[in-house]
Amino acid sequence: MTTPKRVSRLRRLHQGASAAGLAVVCAFPWALTPTVSAQLGREPVALDADDIGGVVAGPDGAEAGVWVIAETTDLPTKFARVVVTDDDGRYLLPDMPPAAYNVWVRGYGLVDSPKMRSGPGATLNLSAVPAPNETTAAQYYPAIHWYSMMKLPAKSDFGGHGDLPKKITQAEYLSNMKNRGCAGCHQIGQLSTRTIPHQFGTGEKGWMRRTQAGQAGASMTNTLAGKMGGVPYKYLADWTDRVAKGELPHTKPNRPQGVERNIVVTVRDWHTPKQYLHDLISTDRRNPTVNSYGLLYGASEFSTDAIPILDPVKNVAWSITASAMKGTKYARAGHALAKPVMPSAYWGDEVIWNSKTSIHNPMLDEDGRVWLTARNREGKNPAFCQKGSTHASAKLTPLGKSSRHLAVYDPKTKDYKMVDTCFSTHHLQFGYGKNSGTLYTSGGRSVFGWLDAKKFLATGDSAASQGWSAMVMDTNGNGKRDEGYVGMKGKVDPTKDKRVKAGFYAVMPNPVDGAIWGTAGVFGGKGKVVRIDPGSNPPATMLTEVYNIPKPYFGPRGGDIDSKGVVWVSLGSGHMGSFDRRKCKGPLNGPKATGDHCPEGWAFYQYPGPGFKGIGENSAESSYYSWVDQHNTFGLGKDVPMSTGNLNDGLIALKDGKMVTLRVPYPMGFYAKGFDGRIDDPNAGWKGRGLWASSGDRTPWLLEGGKGSKPLVVHFQLRPNPLAK
Repeated sequence: MTTPKRVSRLRRLHQGASAAGLAVVCAFPWALTPTVSAQLGREPVALDADDIGGVVAGPDGAEAGVWVIAETTDLPTKFARVVVTDDDGRYLLPDMPPAAYNVWVRGYGLVDSPKMRSGPGATLNLSAVPAPNETTAAQYYPAIHWYSMMKLPAKSDFGGHGDLPKKITQAEYLSNMKNRGCAGCHQIGQLSTRTIPHQFGTGEKGWMRRTQAGQAGASMTNTLAGKMGGVPYKYLADWTDRVAKGELPHTKPNRPQGVERNIVVTVRDWHTPKQYLHDLISTDRRNPTVNSYGLLYGASEFSTDAIPILDPVKNVAWSITASAMKGTKYARAGHALAKPVMPSAYWGDEVIWNSKTSIHNPMLDEDGRVWLTARNREGKNPAFCQKGSTHASAKLTPLGKSSRHLAVYDPKTKDYKMVDTCFSTHHLQFGYGKNSGTLYTSGGRSVFGWLDAKKFLATGDSAASQGWSAMVMDTNGNGKRDEGYVGMKGKVDPTKDKRVKAGFYAVMPNPVDGAIWGTAGVFGGKGKVVRIDPGSNPPATMLTEVYNIPKPYFGPRGGDIDSKGVVWVSLGSGHMGSFDRRKCKGPLNGPKATGDHCPEGWAFYQYPGPGFKGIGENSAESSYYSWVDQHNTFGLGKDVPMSTGNLNDGLIALKDGKMVTLRVPYPMGFYAKGFDGRIDDPNAGWKGRGLWASSGDRTPWLLEGGKGSKPLVVHFQLRPNPLAK
């Protein structure tokens, strides 16, 4: 997906509107005078020597709920800080590093105001520039307002009655168009995706060509043309054709309200313009004061072996290089082929993604070491993993191959160590209490794997430090795991236990009882959350419970758990779901406890933003991951669940039953795949805490700014009011 002429045309429209806004400013010279606060009857903004503040006014007076953006390139990384105006149009940009800044106004219903030069300690009153028309105003809308314009196949077209394959249900179709497929890698609906590169053509042919571009062309084509019979091309083409003809979204976004106006967003960049990031880590989620004011570490997945590092105090970024065993080839998949399927409109035939380690997810331990799900070798497992081994886990469940493993980096010694696991990995989390030294993983497909991290650090023995288990349900109801269980494809036998294929995507150790939860059915089958009880002697005592997501909800992706043991999960149906096992009324084991036995444990909360027409009340939001703020690192309270708002340009928090949007208005196109919260100083109020996220879109060149844009690191902080210093 690449730079089209239409994008250039719309960007010129945007720039022209901003230039035209200069005339509006000239027509309202009062808006730039130092006495504007007094003229509007408001208290002036009190500034410290490192603040920038003032009033934003438009032709009709004070502009409330608009963003003021200050950006500089004087620091080693690009740096931008964004705040929201209060009811009286006042703003305060706090704690600005010494530099020269471009400062401007952005808001819904406006175009960007002219950029004014300023610096710390200055009062700067700004003019808001109304958008000259609806078309120009809509260019600032979050992607969800544009993507929700896309039409969907009629309900009667599913089940083999239309061109779709018979097995594709409406929920399956939506999952693939949302957080499982298209919106699982890109923010669909922003400027670069609602237009087609001119060299690719238009309509269905244009979409067929664009989704073959680059090293991910096979994956996109296999999903759209293979799995879904080519039908999505028709609807994607109709959508972008209508956009090209001037059709606008059927909804408009609201300006920030309430606590949303108290949010301070700080944006830095790191890494390179060609490589993408999956996510980052800043602290130990069990104790978020670990690594206070310290370095941030990113995961580059298939794009490169470089591990990007950011010092947010000095605003300096660099990288280290992860290593793999001798003879390891580049990690290749349908979304990271050895060469582009077809040339990219940005990079042509250049191969921009090469990684042997494919680092997917980082996590910090209590001592600040960085643990990683990382590929260390080719797929064939060593002998201790396989049949005939004396390893306790291999005796029960031998494993022949694994695709990604574990590694650990010690920032103090600069030492990078590989952990050769028999099971595959994807995400990772440390346990609590007596299990605090155990690192639990997802990605094992038919097994669940873990590492005794303390033992590995002490001995360096990968084999002796790891374990894994088949996922076995207690379907005979005797309260224990019995060997001789029914296989994954067999039917339930009430006299035996039953093995299930419920491989974790997310992994969530429960701080209450030591169980480990995960999301499953992410890429096919019934969506569910899964609970594993290790028992007294894992793997021999490990038991699994499965809880299916009840209809009409669907499409789990990432999830997390709160301090009470309630699981929270992002859903492709446009909801945040929660599951509380304590609410289950029936037996939790036995032949009927196979997934559909506790619908009462579920609750659902619709994400903000418009939905697709014709399918009832819904949100087109395609959230990738959910995370729970167990320690109030942001400031909304303990145990507040939050999700990536992948089509809403930010994050979304559920506070007291209401959704709060933490939006990144600049640059447009922010899309996260994970985040965490850190407390740098518990005695520093709002300044000592906040959330950290990285942009995770696989194509950073589709961000506002285009080719040359780097992945972002975003810090979200919550003030007590919009003028707090």
